[in-house]
Amino acid sequence: MSQTSVQERMNEFFEYTAKFGQSYPDIGKTFMEMMGAVMADGALKGKEKELIALGIAVGLRCVPCIYAHTRSALSMGATPQEVVEAASVAILMQGGPGMAHVVEVMKAIEAFTESK
Repeated sequence: MSQTSVQERMNEFFEYTAKFGQSYPDIGKTFMEMMGAVMADGALKGKEKELIALGIAVGLRCVPCIYAHTRSALSMGATPQEVVEAASVAILMQGGPGMAHVVEVMKAIEAFTESK
């Protein structure tokens, strides 16, 4: 999958997330507030939380989540190697389906590091 395809899928995801938030503002606002509170630096820094979220995204096979958390982790200073290692934990815990979705992590790394 090309960098453009990953970006297009991310744009579409955020476009429809915004539409959902407009249609259901209480749900959208509450979710965003919770996400902000959970992902804020605390005992764990944001980068570490993004890597955890990425592993969970791979385990749940959520492609938009994989792209979003890969992009966020990279933007917070995670290296591609750290991103793959975090995703690899999901492979350990989930086996074959996790391995199949690490492909999406690799695509996202390419998409979000080639544009720099």
